Formats: sequence, C-alpha cells, structure tokens
Amino acid sequence: MNPLNMSRRTVAFAALAACVAGAGAPALAQGTWPSKPLRMVVPYSAGGGADNAARILAQRLSTTLGTQVVVDNRPGASGMIGAQAVAKADPDGYTVLYDSSTFAVNPSLRKMSFDPAKDLMPISLVVTVPNILVVPAKSPDANFKAFLERARSHPGQVAFASYGAGSPAHLAGELLNREARVSMLHVPYKGGAPALADVIGGQVDAYFANAGSGLGYVQSGQVRALAVTSRERMALLPQVPTVAESGFPDFEVLEWNGVFLPAGTPQPIAERLAAEVQAAVKDPETRARLVKLGADPVGGTPAAFATFLSGQTQRWAKLIQANKITAD
Repeated sequence: MNPLNMSRRTVAFAALAACVAGAGAPALAQGTWPSKPLRMVVPYSAGGGADNAARILAQRLSTTLGTQVVVDNRPGASGMIGAQAVAKADPDGYTVLYDSSTFAVNPSLRKMSFDPAKDLMPISLVVTVPNILVVPAKSPDANFKAFLERARSHPGQVAFASYGAGSPAHLAGELLNREARVSMLHVPYKGGAPALADVIGGQVDAYFANAGSGLGYVQSGQVRALAVTSRERMALLPQVPTVAESGFPDFEVLEWNGVFLPAGTPQPIAERLAAEVQAAVKDPETRARLVKLGADPVGGTPAAFATFLSGQTQRWAKLIQANKITAD
C-alpha cells in the first residue's frame, strides 16, 4: 500500500475518533436514543469466535440500553459484505458493526467498494484473542522446537492451514515463515471449521487456531497445542509457551473484535454506545463469559481504538507487501 495512502488512513481514523470524543456537539435529548431495537451486524458465520463474543456483548447491551440488540450475521467476502452494509446504513445509531481483524487487512489485500477509514466510525475495541498453533494429536512434533526443526529440514513440505488469504491464521503463518526463516506451505480453506477438521484428521500439519474456536479441541486432546501467539501465556493453557518466549521476541499475533458505527452518526449517540461497550467489558459476568471463550476483554475509548486500528492496518500492509501475499 502507498505510504501516502497509509498516512491518510491514519488521519481519517483519528478524525473519526475526534468526532466521537470532541466537545461542543448538541446534547442528545434524554430518551430519544435508543427508542427501538438495534441491529448488530456480524460479517461472519454464526458459531464462530466473533459471533460468539458478539452475542455475549449484545445480550449485555440489551439490558443496559433498555432495548433489544439483535445479532445479524452477514458473512461473505472476508467480512466486506457485512461491513459495507453498515457503512451504507443510515447513521442513526441503530445499525452497529461488530467486526474483527480482517477489517485492518482487507484494504491492503482486496478491492473494496467503500473506504472503512472514511465510512465507518470506530467506537471501541472489545476483545483481543490469541491464536494457538495446533498440530494433529499424533503429530511427530512434540513441541514447538521440534516443529520448527522439521519445517527447516523439509522446506515447502510442512503445510499450515488457514481460513483464507489474509486471515489471522494465514498472517500468523507468514509471520512465522519470516521470523523463523522457514518455508511452510499455506493451504487455505473456506472456513476455520474445515481447516481444523483436517488438522484433527492429519491431512494438514498445523493451524493457527483462534483460541475461541480451538481451545476446546486442545482441552479434549483432539489436537496438540505447541505455542500461542500472544506475548503472555494464556491463563487457560499455562503449560503452552508463547512463540515470543521461544526465541522470537517480536512475534505477536492477536485477533481482535471491535464495534463501529456508520460515519456521520451523531456524536452523543456514539459517545453513549462507546460508554456502554466499555462498561460491558468491565462487567464481571460479561468478562467471565468472554474469558471462557479464550478472549481478553479490553474495551477503551474511540480514540484509543482508532490508534490501534491504524497500527494494525500499517503492520499487516507491510507484511502483505514483503511476503507478496495475494487474495484467494
């Protein structure tokens, strides 16, 4: 991606966040929003990590906002179908986007019919989720070191699965290729479920599974966990080392979920929703449910989320360019 475009994207994210946080907008009259149910668009299939977390958040927001928050799954085109639907929706606060990491990847990898930095307003980061490098239960690789040794001694023969080009699972594998100087073969699938099924069956050597969807398979012994991609070990898998502590201190890959509104949504509505999301991730019951998914509840202000998005977009753009990654 052109550095000038990246700079403009950074400014655009910051400007949207400033619109949310800035002072001087007319106050929202009490009781005018929300006066009807909200639609929370999740641009991925039901049952996935983002969908599961979105439903937990939606349930909490339904209580605190005093109106139903309905999850609407709009999968397809690596999240772009659902995101575009929200970008083109009326900016009245009743259509919300619950998106994930591909939001920051798509601009560098795919032709888009909308500009996420201009057409969508960042509201709050919700959770971050590490990936778990898993191999078949009967894999000859007893640990992460053995896995890397096999990958080095058999270039192009050790295959790692993903749920599509540009997915966090794919980028984690490409980052490991670069950092560890190995040459694993990327095998894209049409979803995380079939990718994980083939790892369990031994048809593919490894997969960077989202903790939310892969943790149960690790705990049941259907796959073996070799490493996690967060900087700190997972509380639910304390015995599994991080990639960072295994000799690659700069390695970190975190999937994330966040909330957006259409650009142009009135500031008081955006501020109210941001405050409610932040309160939700601090709620003990909601936090416990998210943690059980393998997620780390984060929250944060619109400005902090905008800064985070800018950094993620730039980071993955560099890797995509350096590794010559293309869309499926």
